[in-house]
Amino acid sequence: MSDYTELDKKQDVHILHSMGYAQELERRMSSFSNFAISFSIICILSGGINSLGQATSGAGGAAIGIGWPLGCLISFIFALGLAQIGSAYPTAGGLYHWGSILGNRFTGWLSAWLNLLGLVTVLGAINVGTFYFFFGAFGPQFGIEDTLLHRVVFVAIITALQAGINHFGIGLTAKLTDFSGYLIFATALLLTIVCLAAAPSWDISRLFTFANYTGTEGASLVWPGTVSTGMAFLLGLLLPIYTITGYDASAHTSEETVKAAVSVPRGMVSAVLWSALFGYIMLCAFVLMIPNMDDAAKQGWNVFFWAMDAQTNPAIKSIFYFLIFVSQFLCGLATVTSVSRMIFAFSRDKGLPASSALAKVSPNFRTPVAAIWTGSILSVLFVWFTSAITIAGTPAYSIVVSCTVIFLFLSFAVPIALGLVSIGTAKWPTMGPWNMGIGLYKVIAVLAIISMILIFYIGIQPPNDWALEITVGFLVLTGIVWFAFENRRFKGPPIGADIAKRQAEIAAAEAAVGEA
Repeated sequence: MSDYTELDKKQDVHILHSMGYAQELERRMSSFSNFAISFSIICILSGGINSLGQATSGAGGAAIGIGWPLGCLISFIFALGLAQIGSAYPTAGGLYHWGSILGNRFTGWLSAWLNLLGLVTVLGAINVGTFYFFFGAFGPQFGIEDTLLHRVVFVAIITALQAGINHFGIGLTAKLTDFSGYLIFATALLLTIVCLAAAPSWDISRLFTFANYTGTEGASLVWPGTVSTGMAFLLGLLLPIYTITGYDASAHTSEETVKAAVSVPRGMVSAVLWSALFGYIMLCAFVLMIPNMDDAAKQGWNVFFWAMDAQTNPAIKSIFYFLIFVSQFLCGLATVTSVSRMIFAFSRDKGLPASSALAKVSPNFRTPVAAIWTGSILSVLFVWFTSAITIAGTPAYSIVVSCTVIFLFLSFAVPIALGLVSIGTAKWPTMGPWNMGIGLYKVIAVLAIISMILIFYIGIQPPNDWALEITVGFLVLTGIVWFAFENRRFKGPPIGADIAKRQAEIAAAEAAVGEA
């Protein structure tokens, strides 16, 4: 980072101070590292592979050939909206802060809880996905079985490793997520080449051929009920939408990124674009490799292992499995970073129980240690409790995970929608240096709202119909809690005169962690 001058550093710190916060976290992430942490969480080798059954057991090849770019476009719209806000307000836990500045205390508080619950559950879901990938790839060799005990112990071990790495500073985490970025690029490219080489023929037409496997043998494990072909295609959009998320990590690490007002929006947008492109190439090659689409649909969630077993050399297959497992582990590592910064940011404004402890930054490692371990422990407890409970014959884990993406995208949609009415006003008078223009932002904001309606609609379809009750119940509960308790207690982020009053606290906080 030789191009990061003292003037750049002063500018970054000045922006942070102008929002009422101290430079407690260590600003050691380059622009590439900020991109890499979002790229690592998106991880096309995680969601793109673990969720393949949503496409192949639904609308078939067209769910990837046509559905993948369409779903990625939806995520790209959200990324553009968040990037514009993030350039103006580059703070850790950005979504919470943006929801407060562009709206009010309640919208900020609601954004925080939506994002926090989404991040904790998505961390659990990522590591559960890693367990099932490891189980499918290496389970027999290690004596691993698909039991509650094995699943929870595996998730607890890898989450503890991810938290431990985060504990020891953003420098180590950034190096590993940088490596993860290169690893994902290389592995996806090599997997593409192997798939194309192993393909019986390059039948490009299957990428644009619609089918409807819902409710049929094997495919019913993914989509139990038979729906129309159009609905099968819409359900297949959950593959790219589930995969291309988590890019808010670029915002959550704003206070650790150099030239944040430019690096953060670029990191978000670039992570989505490159993930969409490389994911599309890789998945299209995989579809071409599949021996028969009808047989693929019957495999349900196991379609990736089935196709690799049938078409690739065992030694090459094992190497890919190892590389994909490492990528999925690093995906969880980056997610721990994102979760912990959200907890830290919300806590320093007294938004959570035990906020004083959760907002503390280690002077030795310059990381929010309590926030790191709290978020990690909560994700493991989430996996444990919800896997052990069944509601109406469906594991509670599956029900809650179906809400995860709805919660995350709602946390994105709230500040973007608020920006639609506040941009150019006293609440948002100045655009950041990464600037698409007010007119284009408003178009993006409207498209994001429409996209949110679509995501909610397809996200509550069977077998995820419990997601409707959970989402509505959550919103009702938050309303009750806000008006009964938090409205009187929660002050929100510092605004106006409160920022000036914080200057002595800012200086003391920076001195406590050794910030020069």
